[in-house]
Amino acid sequence: MADGPLIVQSDRTVLLEVAHPEAETARHELAIFAELERAPEHIHTYRVTRLGLWNARAAGHSADDMLATLDRWSRFPVPASVSIDIRETVGRYGRLVIERDAEGALILRGSDAAVLAEVAKNKRIQPLLVGHPTPDTYVIDAWARGHIKQELLKIGWPAEDHAGYTPGTPHEIDLHEDGWTLRPYQRKAVDIFSEGGSGVVVLPCGAGKTLVGAAAMAETKTTTLILVTNTVSARQWRDELLKRTSLTPEEIGEYSGQAKEVKPVTIATYQILTAKRKGEYAHLALLDALDWGLIVYDEVHLLPAPVFKLTADLQARRRLGLTATLVREDGREGDVFSLIGPKRFDAPWKEIEAQGFISPAVCYEVRVDLPASDRLEYAASADDERYRLAATAHAKIGVVRDLVARHAGEQILVIGQYLDQIDVLAEALDAPKITGSTPVDEREELYGAFREGRIPVLVVSKVANFSIDLPEASVAIQVSGSFGSRQEEAQRLGRLLRPKSSGHTASFYTLIARDTVDQDFAQNRQRFLAEQGYSYTILDAEGLAAA
Repeated sequence: MADGPLIVQSDRTVLLEVAHPEAETARHELAIFAELERAPEHIHTYRVTRLGLWNARAAGHSADDMLATLDRWSRFPVPASVSIDIRETVGRYGRLVIERDAEGALILRGSDAAVLAEVAKNKRIQPLLVGHPTPDTYVIDAWARGHIKQELLKIGWPAEDHAGYTPGTPHEIDLHEDGWTLRPYQRKAVDIFSEGGSGVVVLPCGAGKTLVGAAAMAETKTTTLILVTNTVSARQWRDELLKRTSLTPEEIGEYSGQAKEVKPVTIATYQILTAKRKGEYAHLALLDALDWGLIVYDEVHLLPAPVFKLTADLQARRRLGLTATLVREDGREGDVFSLIGPKRFDAPWKEIEAQGFISPAVCYEVRVDLPASDRLEYAASADDERYRLAATAHAKIGVVRDLVARHAGEQILVIGQYLDQIDVLAEALDAPKITGSTPVDEREELYGAFREGRIPVLVVSKVANFSIDLPEASVAIQVSGSFGSRQEEAQRLGRLLRPKSSGHTASFYTLIARDTVDQDFAQNRQRFLAEQGYSYTILDAEGLAAA
């Protein structure tokens, strides 16, 4: 395309001209295999990474498909080195396959003798191989199915896992599609997952990831362990399963800090799974308590690092990861790929919005000037203190009041990172607050009152970032956040994306202290949403008050 919106560079970066009329279409196709690195106003920079290419390949996209995207939208010819590199990188996926031999032993099979010889001599892989029965196969130690996939990925030879799964104990589960039906993208996600047996489904917040999980359970009809972020989320899963499936209360157990039930469908929190007693994981027995046929990882981008080690022992179980974003701030996307499975399905946020299944949203960055005394304190502070000072600036309180007044009559979430700031906000707005110390029953009561409109404004900490269903929330005011966390920004906008009975377009405000590290971190936080097609309108706090 002679005047396309992309410029492909030989270092595997791709520039996107945001104002181009075809930019949105090109962005959706490019995001299948490239990651957004920088998103200033006019030119966004993507990078084609190995993991991005392998995830795309696992989801069914060929090297020809990816190169066709670049050719179709590039303003200039795609550098030959990039085309060759993409073909060779994509071609690495599947040259090694993990399967079982006639006796049921795990074997590593290679279609390329040189590649097989290379990996077999690797000092981290060699101890995991315990036999060499044929020129094109090695026997893998029985315990090492997950570990060898991690190591192979690190050296650039991701293996396709065809070793199959234990069926688990059969348990009848049916969907009750009474007055509702799976949306086309949900059905497609379940079908693709069922073909692969393990992997990650990426859907926007509010697009019905829980229903995808329920439908996967109805497909596999087996005992299921569901891992979630917190107890409130566990109870929401339970309520949804009771509403949408044939499961009864007697068939669903909660395994958390408050209850220790093991039933054919058990919902456990990540926190309880990683709890230690005398230096040992105290609840590891849960992983073998029943012959699980399916493990569901909700919000898989938040999977605590210790659970990766535990997950390596679950490779014979079908595994479904659910998330709105595969971005991990700890850089362990490769472990998700190896141990949970590759990305099987990914629906762009704006595409689901266009179909009317999530609410449209507009994003604003409100820049707040610090008074002279605060500026001096900020300038004199150590680097590690500056973000907190900027993020909790008292000047933001009046701006929050103005925004709440502007959206009177709507359901408003005010979100902060720091507990003392949350206390001040709750008092200033005369609104209830929810933090990590709020008892679960009280949280559920407050969330319920907010859903029903009895509470119009709710001040929350990061405990409300994930897996909380507040469908009528139409405004979020983010006063402070976790430094530059892209996943947090996505989740916080996600609180607003459930379609509204009022028909309101959602409004997402981020308050930023101008000319501070608060502004620098905000740019990084916004990267994932920019990749999904959301843009931020910059507002001045003084102009906001006058409007």
